[in-house]
Amino acid sequence: MQSAHYTGRFAPSPSGPLHAGSLVAAMASYLDARAHQGRWLLRMEDVDEARTVQGAAQDIAASLSQLGMHWDGPVLVQSRRQQHYQRACAQLGERVYACGCTRKEIADSRLGIAADGAAIYPGTCRSGLAAGKRAHALRVRVPEPGQALEQIDFEDRWQGWQRQHLASAVGDFVLRRADGFWAYQLAVVVDDAEQGVTHIVRGADLLGSTARQIYLQSLLGYPTPTYLHLPLVTHADGEKLSKQNGAQALDLNQPLTLLHEAARFLGLEVARVDGVAAFWELAVLAWRRRYL
Repeated sequence: MQSAHYTGRFAPSPSGPLHAGSLVAAMASYLDARAHQGRWLLRMEDVDEARTVQGAAQDIAASLSQLGMHWDGPVLVQSRRQQHYQRACAQLGERVYACGCTRKEIADSRLGIAADGAAIYPGTCRSGLAAGKRAHALRVRVPEPGQALEQIDFEDRWQGWQRQHLASAVGDFVLRRADGFWAYQLAVVVDDAEQGVTHIVRGADLLGSTARQIYLQSLLGYPTPTYLHLPLVTHADGEKLSKQNGAQALDLNQPLTLLHEAARFLGLEVARVDGVAAFWELAVLAWRRRYL
């Protein structure tokens, strides 16, 4: 029987096939959902349509199925949900403003770099566009120091207690990009709320985004899920394994080998078995013993 109190999700970007790093994230989110007897959803985060590779979404879904991970309900596709993000942005009202700054201008302000690698925005357009400036993006105001919600605190199930001061750590952040695409920060918050997601299990590279998402959840009146940010699978040089830096697609000819390698990375001891279904039965028990 599924729990009505747990909904998790795996939300890959269809910019290429599954690799070892994305398998670890998929496995952890799947195991946490099944160990809680909850629902596990699949979402294709293709809001950045410029990075989407044709056929990648279908390839990812087929790979998950071959590896024995079966999702509940239809697959949600972000590129089909533009109106949902538009409505949420409009709901934020005067907190949203047009920004005419280029990336170079923001970088030249030398305020520093946020946890996700973006330059911290100096607030140049907060009071309106300067003469001759054209709107490039939409940003949301973060509270100034001392105001409510300026400091975001949350407990991460893997990483422990987290705190971020939005104004100094990121500044006013983008909701709609200069190229017209909705930003990940807004899309993921809207989708999680509308899908009823209660628990998020994902890579630690997104830990620095969580405070912004909690802030948007508060502004929009959405509940805040429980978070768990996993260690990242890396190359030998310590760089995150990703499609952008040449991560190899999974060889699905040996699914059990792949599953056992991912389980070991997560610190799970799963006995050798003859089939994928038997692996998942043991892996769910191992996850429940170690992480619940």
